[in-house]
Amino acid sequence: MSVELTMLLYSALLTLLLPVVQATGALRVVPFSQLTGNREHFPELPGWVGRANRAHRNMLENLAPFAAIVLVAQFANVHNTITVLGAEIFFIARLVHAVVYLAGIPMIRTFAFLAGWVGTVMIASQLF
Repeated sequence: MSVELTMLLYSALLTLLLPVVQATGALRVVPFSQLTGNREHFPELPGWVGRANRAHRNMLENLAPFAAIVLVAQFANVHNTITVLGAEIFFIARLVHAVVYLAGIPMIRTFAFLAGWVGTVMIASQLF
C-alpha cells in the first residue's frame, strides 16, 4: 500500500476515534438516556467534550476532499515525493489539530488546520 493510502487509512481511523473520545466525555455530563436518544433539545456540550465534537466535525469536513484527492492521484498513478509529503503533512497536522483542539489551544489548532489544508493542496497540485 502506498504512503498516501496509508495516511488516508490513518486519517480515517482518527476520524473514527474522535466520536469515541467525545462520547466518553459526554457520558460524564449528559444522562445516558439523553445521549442515546434522538438528541432533541440536546444541551451544548461543555469544555473539552464540546471541542471533541467540533474537532470530529472539522475532521469530517477535511477528510472528504483529502480522500477524494488521494484516490484520484492513486487511480491516475500519480505518486512522487510531493504527494507522499502532502499526505504525511495532512495526517500529522490533523492529529496535532485533534490533540490541541481537545486541549483548547487555539492558535496552534489554526496552524495545524492550515498545514493539513496545505498537505491536501500539495497532492492536488501534482494532478495538473
